[in-house]
Amino acid sequence: MAGALKSTSEGRTLVLTLSNPEHRNALGPEIYAAGVEALNAAENNPEIRSVVITGEGSTFCAGADLLRLQANRQKPAEVQAQSIDALHSWVDSIRTFPKPVIAAVEGAAAGAGFSLALACDFVVAAENAVFVMAHSTVGLSPDGGGSWALARALPRTVVARLLMLGERIPAAQLNALGLVHGLAPVANALPAALQLAEQLNERAPNVLASIKDLLNDAQAHTLSEQLASERDHFVKNLHHRNAGEGIEAFLQKRKPRFF
Repeated sequence: MAGALKSTSEGRTLVLTLSNPEHRNALGPEIYAAGVEALNAAENNPEIRSVVITGEGSTFCAGADLLRLQANRQKPAEVQAQSIDALHSWVDSIRTFPKPVIAAVEGAAAGAGFSLALACDFVVAAENAVFVMAHSTVGLSPDGGGSWALARALPRTVVARLLMLGERIPAAQLNALGLVHGLAPVANALPAALQLAEQLNERAPNVLASIKDLLNDAQAHTLSEQLASERDHFVKNLHHRNAGEGIEAFLQKRKPRFF
């Protein structure tokens, strides 16, 4: 049975569940397309303030379906190229999505599953979760933006170990390195991620969108360019009604009610 991406709502949070349990939630084109579609719909829904991506059962995601990859070896190269482009479209849509996206990781996040988690703004992992860039183990190179995300977050020598040797790294170690937001008891990554989502849901959506833009641009910007971008976002947000509510609530010593 082909994998699916299940969509449910928990209050103001959209939960997207990778559902391919027979293959440890392995990814495929049908999931990529559903992921892009779900985020496009959520972007235009003011009732949705955040998104959580998780896996069905005790595994987050085993990465690509190796049987599908083996079959694609007998097909023209553009077949696999189109599949990876579809994955990358989903990764790019997560990065540019104007609302917070949280990965709730139980068990293994392997290969493209690791890349998928890295594409999110936050990672909440069960204490027994394990992350591994398994591509080189089966004679492949990374996809899903994993090399990009890791190279910007960790020293080159650490990234080389993860990518070239395919070393498994436990959630606690990723947490110490700053790539995991927090640890949760086994089988409780999703509840912990939803709790984090609700904290984010209480903040002004326009401000969180601006922060994502600034974070996405910071690596490529010069300081002057980033300062100009911060100025423009600040002025825009100051004249948004949420700034009026936030400042007034602070002065009145009450909790703000952002729109």
